[in-house]
Amino acid sequence: MARKRKSGEGTVRLRKDGRWEGRVVIGYKENGYPQTKNVTAKTKAECLEKLEKLKEEYGPPKRENIKADMPFGEWIDFWYQNYSKPKLRPTTQQGYEVRIYLHIIPELGTIPLNKLTQNDLQQFYGRLKTGGRLRYTDQYGDGLSDAMVRGCHASCRSALEKAVAEGLIRTNPAIGCKLPPKKAREMQVLTREEMQRFLIQAKEEGFYELFLLELATGMRRGELLALQWNDLNFETGELQINKQIYRANEKLTVSVPKTKASIRTLTLPSSVVDVLAEYQKRIDSRWMFPSTVVEDMPFDPAYIRNRLHLILEHAECKQVRFHDLRHTFATTALEHGMDVKTLSTIIGHVSAATTLDIYTHITDDMQRTAAVNIDRGIGKAQTDENALKNGSEDESRIGSPISTFKPYTGKIRKAGTGCITQINDHLWEGRYSPVWPDGKKHSRNVYTHTREECEEKLKVLIEEMKAEIKALKEASKTAGQ
Repeated sequence: MARKRKSGEGTVRLRKDGRWEGRVVIGYKENGYPQTKNVTAKTKAECLEKLEKLKEEYGPPKRENIKADMPFGEWIDFWYQNYSKPKLRPTTQQGYEVRIYLHIIPELGTIPLNKLTQNDLQQFYGRLKTGGRLRYTDQYGDGLSDAMVRGCHASCRSALEKAVAEGLIRTNPAIGCKLPPKKAREMQVLTREEMQRFLIQAKEEGFYELFLLELATGMRRGELLALQWNDLNFETGELQINKQIYRANEKLTVSVPKTKASIRTLTLPSSVVDVLAEYQKRIDSRWMFPSTVVEDMPFDPAYIRNRLHLILEHAECKQVRFHDLRHTFATTALEHGMDVKTLSTIIGHVSAATTLDIYTHITDDMQRTAAVNIDRGIGKAQTDENALKNGSEDESRIGSPISTFKPYTGKIRKAGTGCITQINDHLWEGRYSPVWPDGKKHSRNVYTHTREECEEKLKVLIEEMKAEIKALKEASKTAGQ
């Protein structure tokens, strides 16, 4: 494990272009932000040598505005901007900024850093639980969730820990505070029958390939939507997972996964590869699941979440999160004999310990099943036939017939009137796809905030396209004469 460099020594890293870069703080601006200088070199040793010369040239950074009696609000802002934010992803930054600038600073910001006590923090956490919510109080109540309170505490504790390291305060008052218990979100999985109904409905609504691949691999939503066709080798069935997509600051961003374990190669079942091969013939995009709204971009994760809930509703399945489809894959894999280490690698966990921690209840059930099987083999316990008569065998483990579920089709529109799709709670899409004089179908879309408005705009679009097609045919006849 590499040695962590002490505060003031600067940082050294290997850049993507193969060169080494060293960076050191040489001073601070009036707002507390650091001023840095950097050096580059071909080798690490050369980089360290240049970095030392740079430190000698500028000397230790001056920090006149950083004092023990500065307001805690100024300190936690300085800590976040300089020590925390540079290491965080945009989506994580949003969570930090909500906690710091909407809750912590308004409540504790005026207290001097060296006067902040454990009692101040404890009372602050209590106020968050009873009346800290700033919006959606009608829906969720006046108090913030346990997770938000714990998040505010984590930010305070980290900022104060840094103040101790900098010699501004002697002890960290956040240590020892009583917090709401940490609760894991309840995991839900689809049964075999629900999975069949879900996929039948997904096929009816045009999302079969996307959700089939999810249930066959357990990928994270951002990983699944970031897939491109060149990530899949149709001959070997190998699928490369090396990027993810997420929404931050009102725009979609593609980046590398958060951990090295998330960058992995999966081998898909041949049946899934065959489905994707047929699906590719209908897709004219580098993205495996391209957006119908934004050109040359994949589906928005929020849009797929909304589509998931609609499909579950139409398939008469219980409502689950997208992440629960990942849990469904993992649970099914364990129940069918996959070992925990292999599963950990497939779903991209850092270690098998993480997988064991999440799916303890599944592995416990497997151990009990194994114990029963051993008892049957050694102690001549009741046979499978008797077990079935006594109702002790889980029907899902024996197998059940293919679902006879009939998909929800909605209202069938007349030919030539186009189609209308609800993108999300406040966006509707109207599409018309006629056959043009070149013999191919070309689509055009309209977007509105209500279905009624979409119907009206779609009618206008259809008339315009019909007139254009008629003009093209007449021009073609004229040219042929």
